Amino acid sequence: MGWLLLALGVVSSFFVANAFVPVRRNVWLFVPSFVGSWLAIELAWLNIVVGVALTGLLVWWGALDHWSGWVGLVLCVASWIALLVTIVWSRGAARSAAAVLADMGEPDVVSRGRWTRTRNVTFARVAGRTLKLDVYAPALPAEPGALRPAVLQVHGGAWVIGDKREQGIPLLKELARHGWVGFNANYRLSPAATWPDHLVDIKRALAFIRENAATYGVDPGFVVVTGGSAGGHLAAMMALTHGDPRYQPGFEAADTSVQACVPFYGVYDFTNRAGTMPTQFRDWILQPLVMKAFFDDEPEKFAAASPMDNLRPDLPPFFVVHGDHDTLAPVEDARAFVEALRGVSTSSVHYLELRGAQHAFDVFTSVRTTRVVRAVDRFLGVVWRDHRGLPHGAEVTDPVVDADPTVPDASDQPLDPERLEA
Repeated sequence: MGWLLLALGVVSSFFVANAFVPVRRNVWLFVPSFVGSWLAIELAWLNIVVGVALTGLLVWWGALDHWSGWVGLVLCVASWIALLVTIVWSRGAARSAAAVLADMGEPDVVSRGRWTRTRNVTFARVAGRTLKLDVYAPALPAEPGALRPAVLQVHGGAWVIGDKREQGIPLLKELARHGWVGFNANYRLSPAATWPDHLVDIKRALAFIRENAATYGVDPGFVVVTGGSAGGHLAAMMALTHGDPRYQPGFEAADTSVQACVPFYGVYDFTNRAGTMPTQFRDWILQPLVMKAFFDDEPEKFAAASPMDNLRPDLPPFFVVHGDHDTLAPVEDARAFVEALRGVSTSSVHYLELRGAQHAFDVFTSVRTTRVVRAVDRFLGVVWRDHRGLPHGAEVTDPVVDADPTVPDASDQPLDPERLEA
């Protein structure tokens, strides 16, 4: 048993050490290192509980009767302490967000209101594909004549995988509790899709929201966009290319402006000008699957798809969120994008860098995710109130009440406030 405890201690130590210093360059260890780091950091409490339970069983079975067991115990305890450090970092997200948003003067409000979800609403039919979105909304109808703010959520997955059911859910729920209507949209994926098909599809979703604003009770003049990873890239490109006819084939006259942009751990540079991305990102994903082009032959295509190369003064407010332990989308690129954005945009640019956070941290409803979601809610609440000319701290719409209901799925149907989900 002592050797088993030693083995557990060694594995735990490597597992946690990788969370602090993940592998970024080795082609074979890159992805396993990311997954291990991601699970260690965002599920730290669960890892500690499981580790303590396993260690306790081995000690009960006599692991400490041999010196190897004592060494294993020391290693296990050290790994638990290190995981506690990551939890402290996660809890610190609230303080970091408060500092970043201090100039907005908006209080942090917790809500437990009811919300509804309507699944699989068709918003476009293109290239033989039916594109659908899910709608998240407050359970109670708005006051007569009142319009609600809308948010379009874009999932990630390196432009080749992913689905609307997998990302952005904690944020959409929180915003719905505060009076927002959220639209979580799918889009065509590579390799079947070629850039800019992904962006075009998301712009189609935006056009659908505005065309059906009366159905969902939203203000067609106020739609914000958010997304993570590839979705963060697409969200940024949405804000940076509003009204660009290249990305609106067949619906060139549609209003594709957004009133705020919140990209999570996005990709901001397809050209890798700073050398922060592994070469495999371009060689294995961008060139053969997404762009269907070689960077050496057509660098202008990669630049045109990069948020860094689409900056303009007439931009909406931005709130960029990124983790400093991100191995898939280097934090250096996020910092460079924010700096460049601040040098050009006439609107506010806020940047929240999360200590110890990995890529895709918000897939789990973790300590960090909860705090970041509330910060985004605070930011968007201020932007919405500024749009309406209301004082900060005023209610977004009519208040909602506490509840804990459930709801069945809906398919291709308008939003029904009687179908409730908490």
